[in-house]
Amino acid sequence: MLVNKIAVAIDGFSGCGKSSTARELAKALNYLYIDSGAMYRGVTYLLTDAGIDPSDHAGVSQVLDQLDLHFETNEEGIAHLHNGNQDLEPFLRTMDVNNRVSEVSAIPEVRTRLVRQQQELGKAGGIVMDGRDIGTVVFPDAELKLFLTADLNVRAERRKRELEGKGINATLDEIIRNFNERDKLDSKREVSPLTKAKDAIELDTSFLTFEEQINRVLTMAEEKIYGD
Repeated sequence: MLVNKIAVAIDGFSGCGKSSTARELAKALNYLYIDSGAMYRGVTYLLTDAGIDPSDHAGVSQVLDQLDLHFETNEEGIAHLHNGNQDLEPFLRTMDVNNRVSEVSAIPEVRTRLVRQQQELGKAGGIVMDGRDIGTVVFPDAELKLFLTADLNVRAERRKRELEGKGINATLDEIIRNFNERDKLDSKREVSPLTKAKDAIELDTSFLTFEEQINRVLTMAEEKIYGD
């Protein structure tokens, strides 16, 4: 049987399980997983670490000119985002980055640079990529497009557990405020706003176990790969 190498685009709000779902789906399909959100977080961290305000056009351009983002798989088989030789993974989920990533993601030069790189990484197919504009901008012709949603309080509880697992303390109120602000900025920005593609399948993950979530998405992918 001829097996198609498809592109899977997963979009949606923060805390809906996009990255964990995309990672597990890619593993099940033996596809390449590309965490586009990590790339925007990486640029956000680099700007913050250099003390550059997102409104500083010259400073942002300088960081982009020196950018060398790529993913490297560690001994546990987990892909970490690197900039040159620096592993950025430990710095990507801090509240400082959380509070600034939507602003940085809205910078046209940043989006142009990273979208071009994401398209290059996925042009051969056999990929799963998650983000906020994957099905609408990065891969508008993806064979399978998903849009994940979840109740705000459920999202906040998930993010709190994730942060605690990384040794980062944040209150639910802080996380909810951050989500509300990011949702607003991501949905209202002029360049590549967060929106559901017309042909995307919406999946509410509020009351699904992670196993149920993966099984549903894997079934959808296999239908596209092997035929309905």
